[in-house]
Amino acid sequence: MAEESDLERTEQASQRRIEQAREKGQVARSRELSTMIMLLAAGGALEELSPGLLDHLISLMRACMGFTRNMAFDPVSLMSEFHALFNGIALAIFPFFILMLIAILAGSMALSGWLFTFESLKPDFSRLSPIEGISRMFSKNSLVELFKAVVKATLITGVAVWAIWHESGALFSLIFESAPVAIIHCGQMLGWSFLVTASTMIFIAAVDVPFQLWDYASKLKMTKEEIRQESKETEGDPQVKTRIRRLQREMARRRMMSKVPKADVVVINPTHYAVALQYEENLMRAPRVVARGRLFLAQQIRDLAELSGVPILEAPELARALYHHVELDAEIPSPLYAAVAEVMAWVFQLRHYQDSGGQPPMPPTDVNVPLGMDPGIV
Repeated sequence: MAEESDLERTEQASQRRIEQAREKGQVARSRELSTMIMLLAAGGALEELSPGLLDHLISLMRACMGFTRNMAFDPVSLMSEFHALFNGIALAIFPFFILMLIAILAGSMALSGWLFTFESLKPDFSRLSPIEGISRMFSKNSLVELFKAVVKATLITGVAVWAIWHESGALFSLIFESAPVAIIHCGQMLGWSFLVTASTMIFIAAVDVPFQLWDYASKLKMTKEEIRQESKETEGDPQVKTRIRRLQREMARRRMMSKVPKADVVVINPTHYAVALQYEENLMRAPRVVARGRLFLAQQIRDLAELSGVPILEAPELARALYHHVELDAEIPSPLYAAVAEVMAWVFQLRHYQDSGGQPPMPPTDVNVPLGMDPGIV
């Protein structure tokens, strides 16, 4: 059961999976949204631009009807006239084409933004497989597209019939109008009817866009095994990372232990904590913790200190305070200056005794640690 669960696509796509799909040109698309934007833009453009466009085209048509004797016998003059007419037509419809180009780009980028890739142009021979073709014909996506096509055709046809019926009286009244007025009136009715019919795409797009986003997210879903595999590829194998961290800790511990023989004193708890202090008068502002540990590591620090001849002082409160409040290779905080100074004074006296002899100094038995610095007895 666990293996079956790992193979089921139940996990949301990771950001890396989404980026890889985008690089291949696989993004959420809604043809209904693009169609709606283009149709509404075309309808609006016809509604706003049709009066001026119609006047311009009528003027061009009148110019075309004019035919002089010079044009009939001079091909150069005739081609020049055609060239001027063509430029006039192109200039008249240029704003409409610019608006439609903007609508096409807006419809394409509405869901997925700007995307430029050549992956979609690469040949995919799996599409030539009859079995794959049949499976796509009867897939869930094909059934949904068929249902959308039926609904879309029904809605558009119904709205178009209603629009024509609504304007039927005005259509019949065109026969009583003069030609110029009738042409303008007819253009306005056609533009309004087209805009109303195209508005039905708003409802279709409102249903299609959420479906396309859901379908895109469903196709990119991942199995738990894929999530684990991706995590290994991006962050590394957890076992390898654990081993690396363990090796790093061991190396850090060896570096720390190598400093114990150079320490001036080791303060112990006596069994739970051990902290090694070092102070170089001309290089350090205050004594520094060069090694620290608890339990087994504390025992290792004590053993190495005894083997190296480093003085060991049993001061439980100070040992606990140093371990909990001072990081490795950091100077002791100012609240512990007095207590550590008492310890370092004993260390200096002990060195003098070892060098010159005399009465051995007594180790401090009651090192005062400020209130709040000792975390308590363990």
